[in-house]
Amino acid sequence: RDTVRDHAHGLNRLNVYPVPDGDTGTNMARTLDAVVAEMDTTDVDDHDGTCDAISYGSLMGARGNSGVILSQIMRGFAGTLKEHVDVQGAKFAEALQAAATGAYDAVLKPIEGTILTVCRESADAARAAADAGGTLAEVARAARAAGKVALDNTPEQLAVLKDAGVVDAGGAGFLLLLDSLLYV
Repeated sequence: RDTVRDHAHGLNRLNVYPVPDGDTGTNMARTLDAVVAEMDTTDVDDHDGTCDAISYGSLMGARGNSGVILSQIMRGFAGTLKEHVDVQGAKFAEALQAAATGAYDAVLKPIEGTILTVCRESADAARAAADAGGTLAEVARAARAAGKVALDNTPEQLAVLKDAGVVDAGGAGFLLLLDSLLYV
């Protein structure tokens, strides 16, 4: 949450799709604020309760299109990790795939070149790394590397991004989450 909040202004400046209203970073940060507020009501040692708090907080706190998509990413991820305290590479990949599926399912007409693509390609790379026996860190790094490539390619998939000379704002926000995960 803090990383997205710290970068919200930059994400807002990237925001030209679907509407150039400059609020993607703000909406993602506010959605994550709701997640953290809900998590604050849960015992830090209660893994399943934390997963429930992430799912509920993201759903109830979703703001704007980017917040709704992010909430579905968070719900898919947390729902998969619930009841799995010892998360290794394969479970992380499964959770990221559930996150991507949730994100696509949240949108009536999915458009490539957006956060959807970045999340899906991250999940695909995570799955490949997990299938090759990757550790949690290796799987997360593979997801991040593929997400960066996907993000860099978003202007080639959406003319509005190319015309503005930017990458997808939501995809950039998603990549910040992977960066934060790797940092921790």
